[in-house]
Amino acid sequence: MQASDKGHASASLNGENLRIGIVQARFNADITQSLAQACITELRALGVDPAHIRHVTVPGALEVPLALQAMADSEDYDALVALGCIIRGETYHFELVANESGAAVTRITLDYATPIANAILTVENEQQAWARTEEKGRDAARVAVEMANLMKELQ
Repeated sequence: MQASDKGHASASLNGENLRIGIVQARFNADITQSLAQACITELRALGVDPAHIRHVTVPGALEVPLALQAMADSEDYDALVALGCIIRGETYHFELVANESGAAVTRITLDYATPIANAILTVENEQQAWARTEEKGRDAARVAVEMANLMKELQ
């Protein structure tokens, strides 16, 4: 960082030399696979080497944090991405899954000082989910790359 930067960190979207881990929930698989495809396509467009992208799947959103924790614990990744889709139903289960998975992802981010782009969709219906998959998948990739670079800059 140059002295002229006056302490302002830049938002670098250069994915070269970054290692990214992706954990995708298989529940609502068509939607989460679309999220994953958009994310991986964007990571590659940002310069992340496909050999440096590890993509694993788990049953559902509540299982995502455990896989993220294992990846963070390995210290093999500069950033992680959480992908899933929780669609509101007629019971309280929606709130439970949305709240618990979100809180766990945040806890892992802070406990391991590892950036995690949380793209676990929480929507009212399938139509809302489909309307968000492309954009949220790409956003997750950009957040992961930007935060990985920022963390390197801050250390």
